[in-house]
Formats: sequence, structure tokens, C-alpha cells
Amino acid sequence: MAISSMTGFGRAETDEDGRRLSIEIKSVNHKYLDLSIKEPRKLSFLEPLTRDKIKNSISRGKVEIQVTFQANSDNAVSVVYNANIAGEYIKSARLMAERYGISPEIKASDIMSLPNVFDLVENEDSEELLTKLYEKTLDEAVKNFCQSREKEGERLKADLLEKLKEMSEIVARIEVREPEIIKEYEGKLDEKVKEVLADSSIDESRILEEVTIYTDRIAIDEEIVRLKSHVKEATDTLTNESAVGRKMDFLAQEMNREANTILSKSTDPEVAHEGVLLKTLIEKIREQVQNLE
Repeated sequence: MAISSMTGFGRAETDEDGRRLSIEIKSVNHKYLDLSIKEPRKLSFLEPLTRDKIKNSISRGKVEIQVTFQANSDNAVSVVYNANIAGEYIKSARLMAERYGISPEIKASDIMSLPNVFDLVENEDSEELLTKLYEKTLDEAVKNFCQSREKEGERLKADLLEKLKEMSEIVARIEVREPEIIKEYEGKLDEKVKEVLADSSIDESRILEEVTIYTDRIAIDEEIVRLKSHVKEATDTLTNESAVGRKMDFLAQEMNREANTILSKSTDPEVAHEGVLLKTLIEKIREQVQNLE
């Protein structure tokens, strides 16, 4: 199944009948879905449509949407004739001519050049036309955006699966070494016990009991079993599920807990070395799963 990163970018542009609409969508990591939409005021009625499209496509991420719109058609602007203002100019001109005894001859060109006789008014497109243009562009932008996130998600998935495979190999080496450590430890303690018993009256059964208790304390078989289970579950999750970010984050925390316990219990240099390798891989996994949706 397709896994998506929370990082992505998508863009689409439509140019029809002198109208140019551009929509850009970009996102980064976020615990929840956080939308920020910047668009011209005349398109603000389409914000609910934008939010619905994004919410139906992704579940997490800080998303920024930038919308630009230009109307370059011949009918984008109209010249409006203000008859009342023109009439007032003509009336005032005649009164002035009568008062001062000058010619009242008035030409249309004289009035046309006066302020506010004509206004340039932007023609408003219908909401239906804008919605059709907008939805077409938005669908293309969302598609490109989601493809970008999926492409990055597949790259992360491949890398995470490789790291989980490395973890399995490390755990297998620790699992092979663990019985040898216990055996070596019991052998050394057995020699020490014999030395002590040779020179004192200490109860042998009591010493053997303490040896058993301490041996249990350094045993890491349970941690190995749990760690193997977490690695398998993480691998299955990446392989079979889509929205994996939160689950993978939880599993990474659990794997880290088991690796810490193994390191704290281990007195063996080999296991300690493998434990450090485990911790390094888990930390890298934890960083990467923060990018997954």
C-alpha cells in the first residue's frame, strides 16, 4: 500500500478565456492537519471547497495553499458613463456662460475629459464560472501534491525497511551470543563459589540461589523476544498499511526501550557493541517516521 510523507509540493495552472488561475500546495511535518489558505478576496467563497478537498486527500501535515488569479480578457473591464455627473457639468457650464455673458457652446469632448464622467469597472465573473475554473485547477494541484507526498513516502518506506532488516540481523547476533554469555558467567561464578566454600562454612545452596537470581537479572532473552516482535510489526505495518506515522512512532519508542534495557543489563563487550548499533538505527528510524503521515 502507498505510504505518504508529510512533506510535499503540488502546483497547477489553468488559463481559459483570458482568466489565469494558479494554485500551489506545499506541506511539512505536523502532528495534525493544519491548513493555511491565501487567496484573492473574490475567491474567498471557495475556501470551504478547498478545505474539503485537502481533508479528503490527507490526514496530517502543516499545509499552505497559495492562490493567484488574473482576468486578462477584453471584457474584464467596462467603461461606465455617469450621466448625473455629466449633466451637472453641463448645467454648471451653462449657468457660468449666462452669468458672464460668454458663449455657452459645449462639446462632448469637453465633458468627457472631466473627472468622474467615466469610470473603469471590473466585470465580476459569475460564481458558477469561477467555481468550475477553480475546482478543475484545484483537483490537478491536489493530485500533483499527493503524488509528491507518495513518492517521498515510498523512498522513506524503502529506507526504513532496510534499517529494520539491519536491526533483525543485529538482534539475531545478540540472540546467538546471549546463551554463551550466561554459560560463561555461570562458569566463572561456579569457580568463585568453589573457592569460597573451600575456606568457609557458607551455605552452598544459598550461594547457588543468589547466583540464579543474578543470572536472571542479566538475562536478555525476554527483551530479545519483544524486540523481534516490534521489528516484525513495524515491517508488517510499512508493508500493509498506508497511514503509518503514529504507529511507527510508537513502535520506535518501544524498540528503543528494549535496546536500552539490553545495554543496561549487558556486561559483554560484543553485546554492548551490538546494542549501540541498535540504538543508532532506532534513532534514525525515529527521525524518519516523523515525516510519515
